[in-house]
Amino acid sequence: MRSRWYELKETALTLRKRGLSIGRIERRLRIPRSTLSGWFKDIELTAEQKKKLLTNWKKGLIKARKKAVLWQKAQKEKRLQEAENAAIKVLENIDTTNQNVLEVALALLYLGEGTKKSKETALGNSNLLILRFFLTIIRKVYKIDTKKIRCELYLRADQNPGKIKKFWSNALKLPLDNFRQVSVDKRTRGTKTYPYYKGVCNIRCSNVAIQRKLIYLGNLFCQKVIEKNTGS
Repeated sequence: MRSRWYELKETALTLRKRGLSIGRIERRLRIPRSTLSGWFKDIELTAEQKKKLLTNWKKGLIKARKKAVLWQKAQKEKRLQEAENAAIKVLENIDTTNQNVLEVALALLYLGEGTKKSKETALGNSNLLILRFFLTIIRKVYKIDTKKIRCELYLRADQNPGKIKKFWSNALKLPLDNFRQVSVDKRTRGTKTYPYYKGVCNIRCSNVAIQRKLIYLGNLFCQKVIEKNTGS
């Protein structure tokens, strides 16, 4: 019984004898690969044709990999954009000028990152955004005088203390005089620091009452959320 592609058999055989790959013939004539494999089983390609097919296969593989990378990148960018849009939508329903909102946000940050053992309010981090957030709320809500803010830097051995001080001073909009102490980790000697890393900046203010309030507020808020949403 003749297959419905029988009329294309001679064309397919001619293309194969010219050295075309099975995949290319399959796409051009729209004949199933299984059918083509049966037709081509007795056709022996020349060494040159085989070499050319191998070269084309390698080029096709490289091209396919590049396409896959671009596709994955596009998908990631799409997911990131969706996440950003979702975050923006949430923020539209939050009053970021409300003092209660600001205090709760700071309390949660402090619960995770702030100093608890010393008798002062302090937070250290290498993330500029987190430190600017901390400073913004400390100043706005608790009216902390800039003169009462002290900063300490913890740097790697190959970092220039003077340059790093200026960086944090400009970034946090604090006077250089507020940066009292610089500690260098001698264990890092001989290893190169990434240009974007500016060490850890620890911001301190003497008011321990703020620390106590933030810790209580953070803990109580977490407990209340759990109780309201789980009933326990």
